[in-house]
Amino acid sequence: MLDLACGRGRHARLLAAAGHEVVAVDRDIAAISGLHGVPGISAMQLDLEGADWPLAGERFAGVVVTNYLWRPRLPDICALLGSGGVLIYETFMVGNEAYGKPSNPEFLLRPGELSVIAKAAGLREVAFEEGYTDYPKPAMRQAICAVRE
Repeated sequence: MLDLACGRGRHARLLAAAGHEVVAVDRDIAAISGLHGVPGISAMQLDLEGADWPLAGERFAGVVVTNYLWRPRLPDICALLGSGGVLIYETFMVGNEAYGKPSNPEFLLRPGELSVIAKAAGLREVAFEEGYTDYPKPAMRQAICAVRE
C-alpha cells in the first residue's frame, strides 16, 4: 500500500494497524519523522512535484491520497496501481474558496475531474462523490474509489 503525500501518516497508521505493509511518502521530513519505527510502515521523503517521478516503475496494491493535488502527476499516480489495485483519492474541489484554503484553482479539482482521470487511466470507478461536506469542516470535496482490473 502507498500513502502518497502522507503528512503525519494518519492513513498509513490505520492501514498498518490493519495488517498492511505501507510505504508512506511526503516531501516534509518533519511530518514523516514520527513514522520511523512504526511497525508495517516504511517512511520516505520524496519530492513528488520535481521533474523526475521518484516512484516510476513502482506498483502497489493500493494508493491513498488525501488533501493533495498536483495535476501533472495524476496519470503517474494511477499508473502506480498493480492488477487489482485500488485507488482512494479525496481532496478539495472548485467552490472550496468560499470555505477557506485551499482557494487557488490550481489546487482545486474541477467537477468530475477524478472520474475523468481514472477512466483515462483504464480504471473502473467503484464510487465517486463530489460537493459540499460539513465534516470535518465545511468544504467542497471530491472523492473516488477506483480499481485496476
